[in-house]
Amino acid sequence: MEEPAPAPKSPSLSNRLRLREFVPFVGPAFVASIAYVDPGNFATNIEAGARFQYDLLWVLLWSNLMAILVQTLSAKLGIVTGFSLPRNCRNWFPRPVTLGLWVAGEISALATDLAEFLGAAIGFSLLFGWPLFPAALLTGVSVFLILAVERLGFRRLEYLIMAFVGVISLAYVIEIVMVRPDVHAIVKHVIFPSINSQSIYVAVGMLGATVMPHVVYLHSALVLPRRAELGNKDHTRHFRMERIEVLVAMNVAWVVNSAMVIMAAAVFYAHGAHVQSLQEAHQTLRPMVGQLSSVLFGIALLASGLSSSAVGTLAGQVILEGFLDVKMSIFLRRLLTMIPAMVVIALGLDPLKILVLSQVCLSFSLPFAIGPLVWLTSQRKVMGAHVNHRITTAVAWLVTAIIISLNALLVYRVLGGSF
Repeated sequence: MEEPAPAPKSPSLSNRLRLREFVPFVGPAFVASIAYVDPGNFATNIEAGARFQYDLLWVLLWSNLMAILVQTLSAKLGIVTGFSLPRNCRNWFPRPVTLGLWVAGEISALATDLAEFLGAAIGFSLLFGWPLFPAALLTGVSVFLILAVERLGFRRLEYLIMAFVGVISLAYVIEIVMVRPDVHAIVKHVIFPSINSQSIYVAVGMLGATVMPHVVYLHSALVLPRRAELGNKDHTRHFRMERIEVLVAMNVAWVVNSAMVIMAAAVFYAHGAHVQSLQEAHQTLRPMVGQLSSVLFGIALLASGLSSSAVGTLAGQVILEGFLDVKMSIFLRRLLTMIPAMVVIALGLDPLKILVLSQVCLSFSLPFAIGPLVWLTSQRKVMGAHVNHRITTAVAWLVTAIIISLNALLVYRVLGGSF
């Protein structure tokens, strides 16, 4: 007598099993995603919405597609080789090239640190009404405490960063519901690109704030603990799960960034408010939208600054150790990288302008991270059977070319050109 065929799994049971398989891999991409909603994004997105309404929303869409590709390649490099991107550069490139890439990486890390530390300090200042310098000192203490969570296990730090992402996302969901933007105009400007000589600087800043070079380096290192847990095998399954996480995390970041631009356009641009700083944005929201809106703005900015500052410090450590094989205490690095932000605050420089400038610097350093990443992942001697498909490599080089072209347009504009 034939054995009866096993009953097929119900769709709900199958979905639960797939979810149970996926959950242990969640973490690295969400940690990387915090860099895509850092205070530099607040600065560039608010300026974009306040000055150009919805015109630059398309930049965020295309930047997000670039980010998905780049972060996926970074994760794949770490999963397959067992080394971070900086360490792979040291393994495969001549010493002078490695040193040059290290300088570019450190510049990106310092620009990131400056933006994130300033943002968190402004967040404390806005919420509690403190002067900026004491708020910066509290920021330093808070970031040290966040980094100390790693001593309890890196998973704990991942969960904490993911909680910060949740706070930022929730704050902006509520903001969008409150401001009731023009949905038709939003869809139009997401789909159809438009740019001119006035908006190019902000557009490049948005690109630099969205596709972040320091997390291109960092993501390749964040996947390594999971790789070790799998016994350095089953790379295909690991990469498949990480690719799903990248899609989810990067799209969450895209929605939040778009919400920032939409809020600024629906409130500041619509009322002709010329917002010159994050402090002004916070103060202007209160009479136009209400007390809750300004409080949510401050909470989101603080959560963004604290979490991204911790992630930026981790990235700086990966860059230093990978390129130079120099080990430094993560707390010492955080202490040293606080100095530029403290100097900016002490000199009374405009934080918003410094934030936007830092994002433009990041955009200029992007090719020095993406170029080596694309080359390494397209080499069979590095990746083996997991080498990039030719189409993937072609698209990745196209992304690099677009970034370089946008930077060239910015230089042309700065030198007095127009279009």
